Amino acid sequence: MAAVGAALARAIGQASPRWLLTGSAGFIGSHLLEALLRVGQSVVSIDNFATGHGGNLDEVRAQVGEQAWQRHRFVQGDITDQAVCRDACAGADIVLHQAALGSVPRSIENPSATHRNNVTGFLNIIDAARAARVRRFIYASSSSVYGDEQTLPKVEHITGNPLSPYAASKRMNEIYADVFGRCYALEAIGLRYFNVFGPRQDPQGAYAAVIPRWISATLAEEPCVINGDGETSRDFCYVENVVQANLLAAMTPDKRALGQVYNVAFGETITLNALHRLIANLAQSVQPGLTIHPPVNAAFRHGDVRHSLADIDKARTLLGYSPSVDLRLGLTESIGWYVDRIKREPTRAPDLFPTRHA
Repeated sequence: MAAVGAALARAIGQASPRWLLTGSAGFIGSHLLEALLRVGQSVVSIDNFATGHGGNLDEVRAQVGEQAWQRHRFVQGDITDQAVCRDACAGADIVLHQAALGSVPRSIENPSATHRNNVTGFLNIIDAARAARVRRFIYASSSSVYGDEQTLPKVEHITGNPLSPYAASKRMNEIYADVFGRCYALEAIGLRYFNVFGPRQDPQGAYAAVIPRWISATLAEEPCVINGDGETSRDFCYVENVVQANLLAAMTPDKRALGQVYNVAFGETITLNALHRLIANLAQSVQPGLTIHPPVNAAFRHGDVRHSLADIDKARTLLGYSPSVDLRLGLTESIGWYVDRIKREPTRAPDLFPTRHA
């Protein structure tokens, strides 16, 4: 994977740490697993298949080959189970914690489930990491922690009031990570993801993210639904850039970088109206003759922020983060993946993810 440059791959190979990855059957987690196995690492991973898919693990296995796959031990388990967390952390040097229950709307509908997975689960895994003397703990936070703060671009030290239980859960993760760093000298780094997208992202269900949902609808020649007037803007980040940020955070020797949170984004913004046009144009270039329907506007979603744009200077300076895949290229890669998936399994289209179990 291009996200793991030669210098970073050498650093990982020389250190040869033991890795624990949570949420490995998920969209981002499966890309991290693939990247680590491609550079010769041994990985223990956990997933409960609540939102992840066995098909993602199957695809990683096919991509890396059987020899690399043998360096991976998968645990089907839940981070809300303390025993599962303790067992998985045993012997690990670095934890990449991706497991969470995502979606702002889902958290508003079921705040208890969000808290159980994202706060109790987080505390379980970071405490197990502490007890196992894990050296470094990298965790997924979210741009949602900026809440009602209007400053653009978003800078890490200026946050507002959370606008959803999901945002509150991610803010609590950051608080706990900071406390564990202070109390137990755990090297923790948080990564605030901004609207990550790419291959393997589930387009189905009420809580699907906008890009996979719209790609799926466009390829099926169905109208896309825009929540609000379409002038809401977002900073979309291709998954390969996120993999790069995680591995840089895991390997940085710079002590100044520890105990920090970082924006992980591309650093550019686009409105939903412009995004719809871009997806339509790119899809038609892949499938000439595709019928594009005008979008359908629906009500604004409760808990959504109006505009989001990241300042990524801190990650550039302290981690060496340099996102290499922009929105257009990332969309091209993503659309190609969904088209290939439909060709491979035409009877399952548009249900590209028919099962969540391995």
